[in-house]
Amino acid sequence: MSQLDPLGPVTIGAREIYDQLLATDRKVDGIRGEVAQVAQAHGEIAKDMTDHEARIRNLERGRWPLPSLAALVSVVSVVLAVLAFMQKGT
Repeated sequence: MSQLDPLGPVTIGAREIYDQLLATDRKVDGIRGEVAQVAQAHGEIAKDMTDHEARIRNLERGRWPLPSLAALVSVVSVVLAVLAFMQKGT
């Protein structure tokens, strides 16, 4: 036994190499399928995200009149209160 080869004489035949190649090929096919599933899920998530973004923007656009309307009602209320006060005073 040589000191450079701690396992001793090892013989690997063509059949063992072929079997390992097939096993590796099956694993690669499995990984390829998983990657396809992840890519499909990513596409669906991206589509959902785009949809949600559009819906949020629509909601935000619909909300801007509310503060403006509240300010307008406040101003009108103050003007009416001042007019009512002035009419009482005269």
